[in-house]
Amino acid sequence: MRLKRYEGVSTPKTVVYIVLRVLVIGVLIWEIIGHNWMNVFTCVLVLILFMLPSVISRRFQIEFPNALEIIILVFIFAANILGEIAALYLYIPIWDSILHGINGFICAAFGFALIDLLNEEEKINLRLSPVFVSLVAFCFSMTIGVLWEFFEFSMDFFFHTDMQKDTWITAIHSVELNETVLNVPKHIDIESVYVNGEPLKDGARYLDIGLIDTMKDLFINFIGAMVFSVFGWFYIKNRGRGFAANFMPKRKKPDGDTP
Repeated sequence: MRLKRYEGVSTPKTVVYIVLRVLVIGVLIWEIIGHNWMNVFTCVLVLILFMLPSVISRRFQIEFPNALEIIILVFIFAANILGEIAALYLYIPIWDSILHGINGFICAAFGFALIDLLNEEEKINLRLSPVFVSLVAFCFSMTIGVLWEFFEFSMDFFFHTDMQKDTWITAIHSVELNETVLNVPKHIDIESVYVNGEPLKDGARYLDIGLIDTMKDLFINFIGAMVFSVFGWFYIKNRGRGFAANFMPKRKKPDGDTP
């Protein structure tokens, strides 16, 4: 994408875009030299995703606030380049949680924007209460989070990836293992685990199948969505004022100015 598409925007957003794009291109060249074609594909995908805010803005005549667009660009870079290629998901255990929290926050902002723009549309007789708009935005964000977990499970199941990271556990509680009382979970401390006759790594611990990671991700998404929904309620109530105004996309006027 040519830089002139970003003419007229604030300097911080332009600087962030240029710096991140240069970094991704540098990583792309490095991965091509190393023949890591999956990482090359990831870098190309990131460069394409960087263009989405500009494309959406022109296509739907929507103006993204500087803070929101910067967060989106940094989120894309942090999730794909730092998370996947630099493997920060493994080196920093909370990296995935941070990104899921940001995802819940961003998706709630878009949920608010979708309803709020309809509320302002003169051709559509739609006047919703701030509480209802907050609820819709929250549900929108949670739905996106669930769909992403569906995607992770599908990749793991059909393509044998490990997007739903396993968690070490030291005990299980299962009804299936209780042979004496029906429908009463039996507590079992894990003393040893063997796979194909060999002791499992890290001694007396067991790897779950990604369920704990999935539920943790959804809970973090829940927190991010809830936080923005509360701020969004004040935004709707005060009509354009408040913390959420820094992250709320708005419709452009015919001359290109944001109302």
